[in-house]
Amino acid sequence: MTTISIHVQKTNGHAAPGKLADAEIHFNGGALDGLKLVGFAVWRSRDGRGEDVTFPSRQFVWKGERRSFALLRWVADRVAQERLAALVKQAYADQGGSHPANA
Repeated sequence: MTTISIHVQKTNGHAAPGKLADAEIHFNGGALDGLKLVGFAVWRSRDGRGEDVTFPSRQFVWKGERRSFALLRWVADRVAQERLAALVKQAYADQGGSHPANA
């Protein structure tokens, strides 16, 4: 059986404006044991009330326009991605960030 833990590293003031923390998912047990998925970030929401979570992505240029390709996507239902974002927000709150209820 595989379990996950979410590790959050708050920014030290040298990050992009509005970026609050970086996050990664560590896998424990099962086939993914010892691996981690990096590239998550916690940001101050645009309206200033709470946080938003961004997922790992890769940027590319298409016809002169910068675009982004999401590396982690849902299989059948977008709710799966929303659940993971909520878990990252909760891990941020548990480590002294603002509370998800304010998001």
